[in-house]
Amino acid sequence: MAERRPDPDALLRRVSTEEEKRHKGRLKVFFGASPGVGKTYAMLEAARNERAAGLDVVIGWVETHGRPETAALAEGLERIPPKEIDYRGTRLQEFDLAAALARRPGLLLLDELAHTNAPGSTHAKRWQDVQELLEAGIDVWSTLNVQHVESLNDLVNQVTGVKVRETVPDHVLDEADEVAFVDLPAEELLKRLAEGKVYVPEQAARAVQQFFRKGNLIALRELALRRTAERVDEEMQDYRRRHAIEATWPVAERILVCIRPNPDSGRLVRAARRMAARLRAEWIVAYVESPSQRPLSPAEKEALSSTVKLAEQLGADVAVLSGQSVGAALVDFARERNVSRIVVGKPVHPRWRDRLQGSLLDEVVRRSGEIDIHIISGEPEEPRRAWAAPVRLRAPAKNYIWAAGVIALCTAVCWLMFSRFDRSNLIMVYLVGVAFVATRFGRGPSALATALGVAAFDFFFVPPYLTFAVSDAQSLVTFAVMLVVGLLVSTLAVRVKDQAEAARQRERRTRVLYAMSRELAALRAPEEIAVVAARHVAELFRGPAAVLVPGPAGGLVPASSSPDGWATDDRESAVAAWAFERGRPAGLGTDTLPGASALYLPLSGGHGPLGVLGLRPHESLQPLSPDQMDLLETLAHQVAVSLDRARLASETEKARLATESERLRNTLLSSVSHDLRTPLAVITGAASSLLQDAPPGGDERELKETIYEEAERLNHLVTNLLDMTRLESGSIRLRREWHSVEEVVGSALARLERSLAGRPVETTMPPDLPLVPMDAVLVEQVLFNLVDNAVKYTPARTPIRLAASRDDGSVTIEVADEGPGLPPGSEERIFEKFERGGGGRGFGLGLTICRAIVTAHGGRIWAENRPRGAAFRFMLPLGSAPPAPPELEEAGGDEGS
Repeated sequence: MAERRPDPDALLRRVSTEEEKRHKGRLKVFFGASPGVGKTYAMLEAARNERAAGLDVVIGWVETHGRPETAALAEGLERIPPKEIDYRGTRLQEFDLAAALARRPGLLLLDELAHTNAPGSTHAKRWQDVQELLEAGIDVWSTLNVQHVESLNDLVNQVTGVKVRETVPDHVLDEADEVAFVDLPAEELLKRLAEGKVYVPEQAARAVQQFFRKGNLIALRELALRRTAERVDEEMQDYRRRHAIEATWPVAERILVCIRPNPDSGRLVRAARRMAARLRAEWIVAYVESPSQRPLSPAEKEALSSTVKLAEQLGADVAVLSGQSVGAALVDFARERNVSRIVVGKPVHPRWRDRLQGSLLDEVVRRSGEIDIHIISGEPEEPRRAWAAPVRLRAPAKNYIWAAGVIALCTAVCWLMFSRFDRSNLIMVYLVGVAFVATRFGRGPSALATALGVAAFDFFFVPPYLTFAVSDAQSLVTFAVMLVVGLLVSTLAVRVKDQAEAARQRERRTRVLYAMSRELAALRAPEEIAVVAARHVAELFRGPAAVLVPGPAGGLVPASSSPDGWATDDRESAVAAWAFERGRPAGLGTDTLPGASALYLPLSGGHGPLGVLGLRPHESLQPLSPDQMDLLETLAHQVAVSLDRARLASETEKARLATESERLRNTLLSSVSHDLRTPLAVITGAASSLLQDAPPGGDERELKETIYEEAERLNHLVTNLLDMTRLESGSIRLRREWHSVEEVVGSALARLERSLAGRPVETTMPPDLPLVPMDAVLVEQVLFNLVDNAVKYTPARTPIRLAASRDDGSVTIEVADEGPGLPPGSEERIFEKFERGGGGRGFGLGLTICRAIVTAHGGRIWAENRPRGAAFRFMLPLGSAPPAPPELEEAGGDEGS
């Protein structure tokens, strides 16, 4: 096992992290695939061992689910008494966080990490209680099932068909100090379920039908094993980093593929994908950028981009590396990621290239050590060009002219020095000229300068002069050394220049990222964010850029653009719209609509797409290389995060204002309603007394009747206001008892006897209608409001129909009229507070009160139009069966009395 001295910076970071953890408690999670595998039992068993060793162990909350063997383990352990919370008339027991913090045990057992606390608790979730306990320095043991892990919630729903509502964020499990996996085969778990060791018989029967099917249990077990394996792999990687272990530990297969800018690199990617599928291994595709390599041509950039896209489509983790040596960077990355196999392409170029430039394959093999190397045919040799084919110069022609000019200048200088200096000094002048050409004009011109320098030195300064003939054979050695040294100097100079340029590019990218992040962090308005983003992207890629967001009339419009401006036609707008709707890049350099003049990247937030980042990079940068594409995607992600933050800040401010407005309105309504009840009662009583003494007929009696009716109407409105404020504050508590629907309907109609005078009312109640658990007073108010609406807003003498029916597990009550009906599309909106409907139906509170009361009963209320009039229906759940009536004692005495 190869080990080396740890990196000081990494060691310092590790010490700082451990110092922070030392002041916090330790969390141990007993992790399982499903209920019943024995997590709580294992936790209690281990806790008893800890107590026997002298540790202060206290139970904060343990759920035994009626299992006697689990309850037996919990006996004898100190418990923190649960606290009781009054919620809607029900007394709920919950874990007492304050008592646990005051007790400060050495180890606290807190079962069911994903549990949702009752309203009124300190935290909404139990895992938040655990975090506060850990911050206080208390060690905690808890339990968790795989279906409660947030990132696996959708997979569990897909496999089992059961949507799990209670979840725990992944970081809680990741940050746990220890995870103990508690496993049980599916057959054994089903056996325990049948024996009643998991749930009581009634619950067990339902569980087998819905969740505890053998296929579900096997799938959940695999998910739990994989999640545990990932956790163990992370611990192993952390151990290797902490101890600076370079040697690969091949405990799990991991494949690394090295790609090059060649069209046939796709064959390498496909071969590696097949290998990874056979081994069920993670695989990584890496491209190494090196300053020693020549710049990529547009064709090579396109080939590399296509290979990267193919790897991403096949599910690989793509990494772009940089290093002076391609082989060294590749092997170092492989050791860092604990790679067990490296896949490279078979070399097909001539051997002399390896002699001059070095062999990537040879370097990887020599450095790989215990890592296996797989060589695959992936880069077939390109066909040789004909002798007559023109040679493409990578440097501009003027650079070669400058190279010749520099050598001519060096020759002139040497001509002046020839009579006073030795010939070795003249060679130095030429080498200086070669180095200058290499740093200014590139590799090709420097090679030309080297050859011209040797030729000029021979022609002008080696006898016989002004000829290329050589009289002294030793001069040939001088020419050879001069040529080799010149080529070496030019190569090193070019390499230093490329390295400096690469460093400048990295520094520029880092500077842009830092500057953009700093500016975006201080902005809150989306328009300001768009201005900053467009400016930085345009500067980095030397082309116009814009942030496109949905416009008020539909479509995407520029929120801001770079100083160069941004113009789009219908075709470009369609490409941007496609990227916005599909959430994938489109346009220039992509596989989707590549004929577009710009590249469009979607800006996605937490609640959907926010816009599109458009860019027209400079022609010299087209197509973008993988590292440039990664940089652009990073910038787009930063812009999306900033826009999402601005949106959330705006929504939070709107919600705060709405909450404050609602609170102020409710306070005002409550105050006004209480103050109005006394004068209204006086007015109503006085008007009633005056009405009794008024003679029949005449204007006087009509006026007194109007006063009384309007006072009653206002009193009803004030009552609705008070009811609404009490419902919203939660001060009204349900008093559920078993009642007959007929009695509640009859009581509501009796209250409306005066309003219903002269109007036919039809009631339909089936004789087998069961008793319903409800608060009769509140349900009567629902019927009163619905019938009162029908009376006031339908023509006089039109019938009103009340009907009740029994469905599966519920009773539905209907109030129907033959009025003008509801405005189309308002069937849901009319139940909102202060919504009067297009036709003025209700006071704007009556139906809202109805919905609040029905919802509190666990039911549902809705409205719909009929061919004639409208119908309001609400459903009340039946729950369990009503209690049996008491048996009557038989009359008569003892026999023989």
